[in-house]
Amino acid sequence: MSLLDVAPIIEQMLLISDNVSDLNFSCGQKPQVEISGSLYSSTPLGIGKLTGYQTEMIAMSILRDNSEAAAQLAKLGTADLSYALPGRCRFRVNIFQQRGSYSIVMRVIPHEIPSFESLNIPPQLEEICGIRNGIVLVTGPTGSGKSSTLAAVIDRINETKSYHVVTIEDPIEFLHPHKKCTINQREVGSDTRDFASALRAALRQAPKVILVGEMRDLETAEIALEAAETGHLVLSTLHTIDAAKTVDRIIGLYPKNEEKIIRTRLAQTFRYIISQRLIPRADGKGRVAAVEILKSSPRTREYIEKGETDGKTLLDAMRDGEIDGMQDFDTVLRKMIDDDIVTLEDGLSFATNQNNLLLQLKGLASTEDYIKQHTAAHPHAPAAVVPPPAPTNSVLDMME
Repeated sequence: MSLLDVAPIIEQMLLISDNVSDLNFSCGQKPQVEISGSLYSSTPLGIGKLTGYQTEMIAMSILRDNSEAAAQLAKLGTADLSYALPGRCRFRVNIFQQRGSYSIVMRVIPHEIPSFESLNIPPQLEEICGIRNGIVLVTGPTGSGKSSTLAAVIDRINETKSYHVVTIEDPIEFLHPHKKCTINQREVGSDTRDFASALRAALRQAPKVILVGEMRDLETAEIALEAAETGHLVLSTLHTIDAAKTVDRIIGLYPKNEEKIIRTRLAQTFRYIISQRLIPRADGKGRVAAVEILKSSPRTREYIEKGETDGKTLLDAMRDGEIDGMQDFDTVLRKMIDDDIVTLEDGLSFATNQNNLLLQLKGLASTEDYIKQHTAAHPHAPAAVVPPPAPTNSVLDMME
């Protein structure tokens, strides 16, 4: 198998659907695509179940121009990198060893930078583009659209402000052209050693906006806070399930004896904490984002600084803060279910508190009556995505 043969395999897999979000190559499985959160097998160029040799050749093909990532894979057993399919799209790639073979997961990054409108982001979040300093965090599980939301924010700043913007990513995802802004994008591994050292250097590069791909550790979090405190707008992500847990995660990075100080600093510097969950649409046409928004206000700053107590929680503040542009997951999900955007079953499965959401939905009716009524409105589950038949010519011919 030539190291150049991975491109047509990828192209065939992308033809399966316009909504392919990930490609997956694992030993003992056929090549797979992820569509709306579910994996589907495919047979690009007639490939069946992959052997360890085939997954290794695919990995080596992707790594051939990236010696840093190849060294990382050899040393650590895993590597993060970007990969481009010329004229089509780019990918965020993770290659890792498992049970003596290589597996590859490729996240699709479209060429076109998403807009607020295309992502259906709550319009009040456009306020972020006018913030002068502080921290804005976008959180959620892997694959919840955090990178797309931040790309839309950076692009809007690029269109409306004349700033120097520095991004630090692992790897670089969306490629931002210079518009009104000058944008410099640095990739961990090739352009810089790690997030912390790049972020420290960014403070000497006179940016107005700094994007940090992920706040992974105490050192990165500390420098990000310092940057926010010294007049920069810092955008970053965390893998947390909601806004309140994000606050807990950041405070938990610090030693216990520093909790009071870090609570005060975080309360003063945070501007928005946005949490996202992608939920299958009721009509089967992809997924829709449910977005929780915690915004800096006297009340939320007090709860972060002094800690949450009964009746004084960040969730309470979000529920009561609609006039300030705040919203919590369960209120958003209730509206999506009532508007038939998502099904009752899916809405409840993504809820923060399923019992409370169901109580809000059913009102005075019994739980069984509500479920029967809502199920009657959606008698058929969304049709499964069935990949079209692939060409029968085998990639094995090219391997020999």
